[in-house]
Amino acid sequence: MLQNEELFVTILSTLELSVWTGIFISVINKVGCFILEKKTVFVIDDEFKIRVLLKDLLENEGFNVVEAEDGKQALAIFQSLEKEIDLVLLDVMLPYYDGWTVCREIRKVSDVPVIMLTARSEDFDEVHGFEIGADDYVIKPVKLAALIARINALFRRIDKHTNEKKRLFSDGLEIDDASHVVTVDQEEIILSPKEYALLYILVENKGRVVSREELMNQVWGYEYFGGLRTVDTHINRLRIKLGKKGSAITTIRGFGYRFEG
Repeated sequence: MLQNEELFVTILSTLELSVWTGIFISVINKVGCFILEKKTVFVIDDEFKIRVLLKDLLENEGFNVVEAEDGKQALAIFQSLEKEIDLVLLDVMLPYYDGWTVCREIRKVSDVPVIMLTARSEDFDEVHGFEIGADDYVIKPVKLAALIARINALFRRIDKHTNEKKRLFSDGLEIDDASHVVTVDQEEIILSPKEYALLYILVENKGRVVSREELMNQVWGYEYFGGLRTVDTHINRLRIKLGKKGSAITTIRGFGYRFEG
């Protein structure tokens, strides 16, 4: 009888160990996945104090941070780390190459999200930034909580969009959402992330009028406080890039846009 009891205790101990081992492995796997998915933000600013402030803030929020202090260094670093960078925080006033130039060069090879940082608040700056492919625009002095909210909102929209990938077709226009490739008559069209998102929404809702407010909320998010002119600027750029297919995006005066295809 004693031997049977000892055997029973041994079996229970083994099972308990197996259960805890399984839980431990599960936790490690989840932590490992989290670490693998840790996003990298590229901070480009010529002010050392600003870089330190942003680096500390972002690392405390769980991001990896890469830094550059001028436009020339920024382009060199981006060229070598392009595949590892998930978002760029880009100051406008930089030595060597200014932020406009850096953003323009990045857009030639990548659709990574770009948030412009600047002390200048003229409307021209904002429009110009969007025209060359920036995704968002923040005026200095930066409100740190608001900046983190914008970054997280941008990543949430990207992640959500990634989980809903499919292909869309419309009379010579093809959108491959898995690769973010847009072609017109089999010729690839290079779009910024915001231009791509606008086109995708309009084509997905082909024949339906989509209001400017709806486009603003879906593409920029409810956290964005810019004017609706931002949507118009991006639509104009999108039409130009689409060439003959640009006319498929019609303006519904006083309301929004419709893709007629």
